[in-house]
Amino acid sequence: MQPNISQQDLETWADYLLDYSLEGVQPEDVIMIKGEHICWPLISVLQDKIFAAGAIADVNLIPPDNDRGKVWGASMARHGSLEQIQRVPEWYRLRYEAMTKYIEILGAENPALFANLPEDKAQAIMKADEPFKNIRLAKPWVLTLYPTKGFADLEGMSLEEYTEVIVSASTVDPRFLEKVEEDIYQLMNRSKTIRIQTEHPHTGKLLELQMDIGDRYVVKCTGKRNFPDGEVFTSPNASSVEGEIFVDLPVFYSGTTIQGIYLRFEKGVIQEYRADQGQEALQKIVETDEGSHRLGEVALGMNNGIKKVLKHPLFVEKVGGTLHIAIGASYPECYVDDPSGEEGKKKLDLFLQAGALNKSAQHVDIVTDFRPGGTGRAVYLDDVKLTLQDNIWVVPKS
Repeated sequence: MQPNISQQDLETWADYLLDYSLEGVQPEDVIMIKGEHICWPLISVLQDKIFAAGAIADVNLIPPDNDRGKVWGASMARHGSLEQIQRVPEWYRLRYEAMTKYIEILGAENPALFANLPEDKAQAIMKADEPFKNIRLAKPWVLTLYPTKGFADLEGMSLEEYTEVIVSASTVDPRFLEKVEEDIYQLMNRSKTIRIQTEHPHTGKLLELQMDIGDRYVVKCTGKRNFPDGEVFTSPNASSVEGEIFVDLPVFYSGTTIQGIYLRFEKGVIQEYRADQGQEALQKIVETDEGSHRLGEVALGMNNGIKKVLKHPLFVEKVGGTLHIAIGASYPECYVDDPSGEEGKKKLDLFLQAGALNKSAQHVDIVTDFRPGGTGRAVYLDDVKLTLQDNIWVVPKS
């Protein structure tokens, strides 16, 4: 079942992805468009525009049993061996290396096809896919979410209602976020620490998580990487994370919903973790590798134009008045100017050795709601307590 999206909306959406997020199409470009066949209406418009601009569109249609087009899908996890997982064909790497830009269209026909995989195989696939994830992250890239009945069902919404939420947020000029995010961006840029206070809903205990964000690059997100967008993020000193947090908003991960997450950190490492729903999925995330026991990101959601809080990370983490942390890999661009250059790589190795930068096959965003009714209580950048205005984080006037 296809959603009802007008041709004009598809054209507007595609133009933002190509002209704004990827900063245009050049004749020498090879642009990979990756997604399931159910996302074809948007894929088709994108490839037409790319070819019309004189470039090459590499349409990478992925099987519906493969979550986000990793090196292998659920069939390998259920029927293959650990040895087979390592045998990624060489052409796969060449295809990724050949592209100059990357568009990933998230949207699954049937998320149940890749849910509840054998843990050891799922982790092995994540690790085998990591080199290719790093290749695409080193090039201009953007992710967007296409509405499908499978994802609408996960949200408990009709396809029509779900499509309205997705399309309305994906056809708005993203440049309005530049002004909305500026004050928070400037304050985070000059702050040394962030303190996050949440309340445990079952015990009433006030929890606090603190981390060092000094000397990090802060990124203002306005649609260049995720579309729609709306966050200000950085990567903390991974070894500095200390304390407890309760994360209340649901998040969708590999066909499973996880909600009600409690984490306790000591010296940057997760020492205790629980989920009210999806405990097994949370365990698979945390136990993937050494780096998945640490944090790679902290961010404030800044988009109050998203009409409904969805479980999908691309949307839930952008909602104004929320904060999210990411279990797993740090963002290299938060540490050095040019992560792909030789000097940048040397500096990143030093940050890694010092424990400030975190490497992992995982990067899973989990979100706490600081709006009325959520478990979030306060966020401090150094000693400045942030406030909410129209469900947007703002710096209080002195």
